[in-house]
Parts: sequence; C-alpha cells; structure tokens
Amino acid sequence: MSNLAAVAAVFLRLGLTSFGGPVAHLGYFRDEFVTRRRWISDDAYGELVALCQFLPGPASSQVGFAIGLRRAGLAGALAAFAAFTLPSAALMVWAAASVDAVSGPLAGGVIDGLKVVAVAVVAHAVWGMARSLAPGRPRGSIAIAAAVGVLLVGGPYAQLVAIALAAIAGAVWLRETGSNDGHPASASAVAAPDALPTAGMRIGVGALVALAVLLVASPIVAATSGVEAVALFDAFLRSGALVFGGGHVVLPLLDSALVGPGWVDAETFLAGYGAAQALPGPLFAFAAYLGALSDVGPGGVAGAAIALAGIFLPGFLLLLGALPLWAAIRRRPRATGAVRGASAAVVGILGAALYDPVFTTSVTRVDQFALALVCFGLLTLWRCPAWAVVVLGAAVGAASSWL
Repeated sequence: MSNLAAVAAVFLRLGLTSFGGPVAHLGYFRDEFVTRRRWISDDAYGELVALCQFLPGPASSQVGFAIGLRRAGLAGALAAFAAFTLPSAALMVWAAASVDAVSGPLAGGVIDGLKVVAVAVVAHAVWGMARSLAPGRPRGSIAIAAAVGVLLVGGPYAQLVAIALAAIAGAVWLRETGSNDGHPASASAVAAPDALPTAGMRIGVGALVALAVLLVASPIVAATSGVEAVALFDAFLRSGALVFGGGHVVLPLLDSALVGPGWVDAETFLAGYGAAQALPGPLFAFAAYLGALSDVGPGGVAGAAIALAGIFLPGFLLLLGALPLWAAIRRRPRATGAVRGASAAVVGILGAALYDPVFTTSVTRVDQFALALVCFGLLTLWRCPAWAVVVLGAAVGAASSWL
C-alpha cells in the first residue's frame, strides 16, 4: 500500500471511530501514529500539538493534516483531512434532514459508552505523553502549572497563555538538555529534534498571502456582489480564522455569524450541536449541518461543502505558513528549550481537559467509572487498538440502556 493510500485508509478509520471531541482525537492520533505506526516521534508529536494549539483553527484536524503532510506530502495532508472529516460531515448533512434519529434510549446508551471510552483514550494519551514530554522536575512542574492555570482560569485563551508562558520558561530553564532537566545528558537527549512536516518556505509564504487576500477580499465581494454563496463562505471563513483552541470555542462565533442575522434559527442550531456530540470526527463538521440548513446560500450538500471549506481553510493555511517558519528557528538553543516547555504545557493542558470537560461530563456513575478503568487497562496493559475499545464501550453503553 502506498503512503497516500495508507494515510487515507488510517484517517478514514479514525474518522469513523474517533468519538469524544478534539482532546480525545489527540489521544487516538498518538495511539495510532506514535505508538503503533511510528510515523512520528513522541517529541515531534508534542511539539506539533503545541503549535496547533497556539494557532487559530481546529487543533486536532490541523495535527492530522500535518501528519498526512509528513507522510505523503500535500496530497497526504488533503487525504488525511478528507478521510477524517467526510464521515462526520456526511452524518451532519443527514442530521440536518432528520436530527431526531440520534435520539432515544438505545442511541443515548451508545453515546454514554463512547463518552466513557474518550475518558480512557485521553488518560492513556496523557500518561504516555507525560513520560516522554514532561520527565524530571522542571518539565513536570511546567506541566502541573499549566494544568492548574487552565483549570482555575478557564476560558478560550487560557491554553494560549499557558503555552506561551511555558515556552518562555523553557527558553530560560531548559536551554541545555540534561543539566537543567533533572536527567543526565545522553546521546539521544542531545540529538537534533525530529523534523516536523513542512511543504517548504515558498508554499508557506504563499499560504499566508492567500489567507490574507481571502480575509480582505471575501467580505468585500460578499457585500458588493450580493452572491449568497460568497456571503456564506465569508461567514464560516471569519469564524474559522478567529477560533483559538478549536472545538467548542467555535460555537459562539458560529452562533453570532448565522443565528444573529437569522440565517439559522436558534432551535435548529442547538439541535445540530446536540447531534454533533454523538458523532465521531471533528466538531467543526457541525459547519456542514449549518451550511446545509442556512437560508443564505445554496443549502443542501452544496451549502455544506461551502461551509466546510470556509471554516477549515484558515487553520490549514496558517499551519502551512507556520511550519516552515518554525522549522527555521526551532534548532536554536533557546527555541529548543521553548519547545520543551511548550510540549510540557501540552501535557498539563490535556491533563486539565481530562478532568474538565472529558471526565466531568462522561463519568457520573460507578459503573461508568468501572468501564473507564477497564478501557484504560485494555489500552495500556493489553495494548488493544483504540477502535476495538470504542466498539466495546459502545456495546456496553447500549446494553446498559436496557438495564
């Protein structure tokens, strides 16, 4: 199987089985690409997650896009995005026509089981990443400080501040591998950092220029041409460009962009958001539902496609622009320390998310906690593939709905 076909096949499976939201997706990705396939090292993965958390856009989809880019170039990046996103997007278009189909006791039990699986997947990711990205006192302390700060402060910008402060602390505290990290230096410790994916500086600069042109031209063309499809694209483009942290942070922006002007009514918006919680894949696929039902634009599949293009494009263009710029400076001593600090902060941020919202919204009964422990053991001790644990959680949740 070629690299491109492998990327498409793996991300399609992840798109069909990755329940639990953006934080859980990062856990699924680490299990698949770091632990099982070794397409990327743990250090490079942590660095990539930190970069994507810092950029506007859907963080988990950006990480998947970058992994596809690393494995099979730009074609691989596009294949990763399409394979991971289209299953949930297609389901959201279907939900636009029949949102009530995801309700009922059986569906509710399955959803509850899948939420519990997400707890185990995120816990597994945090456990593994802590061992490799936050060893020793300095990095462990940075991870704990990031977790405490995010939990106590909250809000969409808490993660950005935590990563920025951790990068500054790392640049000062972790410049020299070994002496400042609580561990003796070793050949592996002082090796050059694993290269992150990049499409090259020319493509990166072109991506940033294209994004700037789109952000300036799109509202002007929408206002002067009167073409509804352009107005719809502009609404989702602006929402995608302003989202820091991804996931649920995009909801108030979409509410303002579509419910505010009356393109989608509030009840329909909330019903679609509820349906999105039950589906695998990126939460940004909620845009397909809104584009399909919007009173502005072509509606249906065409409206969904316009909405998806608008909301995902800014994050991917920013990532293409940021990767070569970061590659040019990341090998400098202070930059290397900043990477270590930011990666440790990612561990803390994921640990905070493991508690809230993953655990607090998924585990409310003793039997759910027991299932989470079993799933965690299957992932860590028995090394069961994540998709098999997903099937188990869904089956147990379905069975519990009848008890």
